[in-house]
Amino acid sequence: MNKFVLASAAILSVNYSINAQTLQEAIKKTENERYEAASSDFKTLIAKEPNKGDYYFYYGENYFKNNDLDSAMIMYKKGSETSAMYPLNYVGIGKVFLFQNKESDANTNIFKAKTLADDKTNKSVKATTLMKIAEAYTTAPMYKNLPEAIKLLNEAAKLDKQNPEVYILKGDALLEQNPTDGGAPIKEYDKAFELDKKSVKAILRKGKLYERGRNYTEALKYYKDAEAIDLNFAPAYREKAEIYNKASRYKESIENWKKYLELNNSPSARVRMAYALYNAKQYQDVITEVELILSTDPNSTSASYLNRVLGYSYYEVGDKTDKEAFKKGINAINNFFEKTAGKEFKYIPDDYKYKGLLLSKTGQDSLGVIELEKAIKLDSIANCDLWGDIGKIWIKARRYDKSIAAYQNQSKCIKGLSSQDYYDMGRAYFYGPKDFVKADTSFSKLCQASPTYPVGYFWRAKANVQQDLKNENWLAKPFYEKAMELVKPEERGASYKANVIEACEYLGYYWVTKKDYVKAKEYFNIIKDIDPNNKKAKDFFASPQGK
Repeated sequence: MNKFVLASAAILSVNYSINAQTLQEAIKKTENERYEAASSDFKTLIAKEPNKGDYYFYYGENYFKNNDLDSAMIMYKKGSETSAMYPLNYVGIGKVFLFQNKESDANTNIFKAKTLADDKTNKSVKATTLMKIAEAYTTAPMYKNLPEAIKLLNEAAKLDKQNPEVYILKGDALLEQNPTDGGAPIKEYDKAFELDKKSVKAILRKGKLYERGRNYTEALKYYKDAEAIDLNFAPAYREKAEIYNKASRYKESIENWKKYLELNNSPSARVRMAYALYNAKQYQDVITEVELILSTDPNSTSASYLNRVLGYSYYEVGDKTDKEAFKKGINAINNFFEKTAGKEFKYIPDDYKYKGLLLSKTGQDSLGVIELEKAIKLDSIANCDLWGDIGKIWIKARRYDKSIAAYQNQSKCIKGLSSQDYYDMGRAYFYGPKDFVKADTSFSKLCQASPTYPVGYFWRAKANVQQDLKNENWLAKPFYEKAMELVKPEERGASYKANVIEACEYLGYYWVTKKDYVKAKEYFNIIKDIDPNNKKAKDFFASPQGK
């Protein structure tokens, strides 16, 4: 290496030492995934000393770790222009090229970085350069070079034996090389921890190993240990949130996402929290969160999935507090389908289910049924109960034949028919084919399922009236009597008013035919109390029997 390079490296080493504390604070914020805070620090550092190559490199790392490769490349290139002899920015450029699948360009810059770092008088810079190259070879999505990464890390360890980062990266490389063997990596993480008892990165890596092995309890222990050491270590909260989510402990998952977002208000974390909120069935909070995310970046890579969960949530919330909820929901689910169309996207049954339900709620019944049937076709067992929803849609549309067919399918499901289903199917038989026997059978099932519900008995009475139009057998009498027994006096003039009048007219007339006018008068008095202008009651009281 020529004298100029040697001199530059020596100066670099001195300057790096002078500013180490401030720079290390910014680097730590990056490692803690506090990217915005770190970015602010790097801007301050560069404003004070605009010619420092290491500032640009670690500023680039801040962008890179936050998945902003374009901004990272700008910083790495700026650093290489500002401090041409500083090797790490060429590593950064090479790393971005690796992630862009440009192997040749990557190798050119990595070779340049190694050449510049080949300075025996500055072991720290050389060791760091080798470590960063190894990290790039380990994490690159396609052009990995794990044997070379491990070789470089062994060299770095000889140069800087007391640097825990060497062993953390070596553990990562070994794990990537053999994902089924956690023994070798954990030894390296233990070495790092021995060198630095406050190495939250080493603790986190051990936790991740246990998490990969599905030992979530042990993994959680390590994440809590990392949090205890450094309350600002955001990755610990993220990992805890994910584990709690896997364990369906959604409240704790949400709590940890909130803590994470206090430290790193990243879009990806907000998306993950939105899903945790959805899993916790906090649908209104999902809507608030997702609307905020989409208003900031409507074309983000996660927008498709967010529109999906937004549509689902609007349906679940319903229109009680927002009359436009179902309309907003169908708009969201339509956006989801539009953004995923033609992309070999694998839809799940719930996509069609919620689209169908939302279409129905916005007056598009026939289209809604088509979507619901798609959901059933994809998973006829899990979505069998959607036949009940289809039945309700056809009842609303007065397509009684289709409603009956849907409820017949629903009856074959594991859960069978609900009380509401029996009620709707009974009415479908009543108004559609006018099969009053089958209508009565359905209402009978309703009464068995809900024996204290007066409506079931009112409808059994109606069905029996139609089977005994001349009152030859008074088939409806026991059902009207049972219904009247269940309706409280204070409820007679409210929601049950029409049914009560109908029942009392029938029962009053029955007792007239039996010449028990006292008993008849009881029923006509009930009618008079809730409807003084009722003609049949007036006629009765005007008759000799009613006086």
